[in-house]
Amino acid sequence: MKIVIAPQGFKGSLSAREVADAMARGIRLALPDTDLTLVPMADGGEGTVNVLVSATNGRFFTNEVIGPLGERTVATWGILGNRTTAVIEMAAASGLVLVTPDSLNPMVTTTYGTGELIRATLDADCRQLIIGIGGSATNDGGSGMAQALGVRLLDDEGNELPWGGAALNRLRQIDISGLDTRLTACKVTVACDVTNPLCGEEGASWVYGPQKGATKDMCQQLDKALTNYATVIKQDLGIDISDMPGGGAAGGLGAGLVAFLGAEMRPGIDIICEATGLSEHLKGASLVFTGEGRIDKQTTFGKTVTGVAARAKAAGIPVVAITGELTINNKDLNQHGIDAALSIAPGPIGLEESFNEVDKLITEATERALRLILIEPR
Repeated sequence: MKIVIAPQGFKGSLSAREVADAMARGIRLALPDTDLTLVPMADGGEGTVNVLVSATNGRFFTNEVIGPLGERTVATWGILGNRTTAVIEMAAASGLVLVTPDSLNPMVTTTYGTGELIRATLDADCRQLIIGIGGSATNDGGSGMAQALGVRLLDDEGNELPWGGAALNRLRQIDISGLDTRLTACKVTVACDVTNPLCGEEGASWVYGPQKGATKDMCQQLDKALTNYATVIKQDLGIDISDMPGGGAAGGLGAGLVAFLGAEMRPGIDIICEATGLSEHLKGASLVFTGEGRIDKQTTFGKTVTGVAARAKAAGIPVVAITGELTINNKDLNQHGIDAALSIAPGPIGLEESFNEVDKLITEATERALRLILIEPR
């Protein structure tokens, strides 16, 4: 019997590889001689660099860059095994994980460090770039990223704007004459798992601003600023980013990458599945285990678990999902190709305890699931 294990990481606790290893131990306890294929996954957010570089036998690099609040931070990125494709996570330079809860402020946070990472890939002679844009602390439309790459954002008096989304209210002119010329030879692919536009009620500011510390008043100001940003981009660059699906991802970084780098936006799970060769690994499999830290309504919108399940179902393979928290009913999961989902919690358990024992709990939940599958009616 061949079983494919294809989970993403459990955010804040285990990497995708560590989750896969824990699942493998559980399977071995129930079925010691099973043929296991481990394919750690991601969807464009946390873990994307690790998964892609590891899957292709690439190399990891680190650079010191500007963090979301202007502080220096060290960010990891990678070059895939083909030695021409680089991969970065914007969260490594401009992510929510880099900001303490009491210093959250999307009015001033910047994607400048993400632009510095892009420049580092150019310095390494990479001309294909994959950018995962989940987990941002920013709402600046990618303006900081553009500034790091040579774009000048000017106010009425021709002065350069400071970093941050709020400053975009004063944007009147965009000068791209200093944009790094090496970008013209680059193919940039954005791994994105949301379809929200840049502006409006479903846009970056109103939907994602609150989780980055924005009050209602801030959301209103930031949305107005991004609307002005889109207007000036259309005026000076001839590109309409205001209603583009996915433009609101990462506080509008998706739109900025399209406007300034000519990027193509794709579902992150599609990029990861292709790079890891998941469809090939599924051949001959009898069962697939996948999972992530929380399975909820958002899971059905292009996340790892449903992306893996869709490919498994196309191959006629049943799918079991293991998760820390399960808040969606089985009917909805079944409609997205997941045959069963189990929480790792064996009963009432505190959050701290579950974090401390997540490795053991995943192993035990996977073993329980497989033993149930192996029961034969008398």
